[in-house]
Amino acid sequence: MRDSHGRVLWIVFAINAAMFFVEGSAGLIAHSIALLADALDMLGDALVYGLSLFALARSARWQTVAALVKGGVMLALGLGVLGTAAYKAFHPVMPGIETMGIVGVLALIANLVCFFLLYRSRGHNLNMSSSWLCSRNDLIANVGVLLAASSIYLLASRWPDIIVGALISGVFLSSALNVLRQSLKALRAPVSSR
Repeated sequence: MRDSHGRVLWIVFAINAAMFFVEGSAGLIAHSIALLADALDMLGDALVYGLSLFALARSARWQTVAALVKGGVMLALGLGVLGTAAYKAFHPVMPGIETMGIVGVLALIANLVCFFLLYRSRGHNLNMSSSWLCSRNDLIANVGVLLAASSIYLLASRWPDIIVGALISGVFLSSALNVLRQSLKALRAPVSSR
């Protein structure tokens, strides 16, 4: 099972690292907070999957500590995106909807691949469960980016981008708190049970 988890984690790590650069560049070019938020999520996920790979060959306690670090990374990224959305609310720039749409579809495809790769392993341990949660959040964020691009086109307004960026950060924060709560609970469990 460990080898199987390792192969899956390497694949999703590579996909997320590549998509961080693609979405980050596109977000800067398009002035899109939603794309930048999703790119930061990809970076966070790449870090999360890297930590998962590190913890894979270690004890249950190490895996719990890795999940705790993942929760902290997710929390920091969520707060960062929320702050960026607030900044954009007061510094208006109309995002490029064509770039948002094209890159949003590409990211959605990439994250669907990751989601299905991680789906079967999600219940095996806290390490794989927290990795799958990251993948699920990515799908939610991708749909949000596509909805923002459509809404910007229909409404000729920058606000859908800001709102979606803020909502994506809310998803990050909720998942981060969930992972942190589970990790802290597992760390408090008696060591002899591991």
